[in-house]
Amino acid sequence: MEAVLVPMSIFLGTFAMVFGIRYLSNKEKMAMIERGIHPGVSKSAPKPYLSLKFGLLMVGLGIGLLVALFTVKGVFGPDMTHAEEGQAVAIYFGFLGIFGGLGLITSFIIEKKAIDHQPVK
Repeated sequence: MEAVLVPMSIFLGTFAMVFGIRYLSNKEKMAMIERGIHPGVSKSAPKPYLSLKFGLLMVGLGIGLLVALFTVKGVFGPDMTHAEEGQAVAIYFGFLGIFGGLGLITSFIIEKKAIDHQPVK
């Protein structure tokens, strides 16, 4: 009995959520039309420094993961010569975050230089 109720309640809950979101979105658009506002696709606002923010976030996560690993295991402990599987995964994800973040920060610097060198219209 419980094996049937859980998937059924998840399905009904998901359906109700999607239906509610669509219903409220439609009501919002109808209210905009009544007030004389065009409900078309809104202009997306530029997000300044987005790649810098994500780059710094990833670098912070990577460094934090490596610091946590070294804190738990000891930086120069005897166990660090032969890393276990779990430690290797933590190191991989740490470096993935660090170098991915550094790539995003480099992207930000390149974009910033390109924007600064554009002629003003």
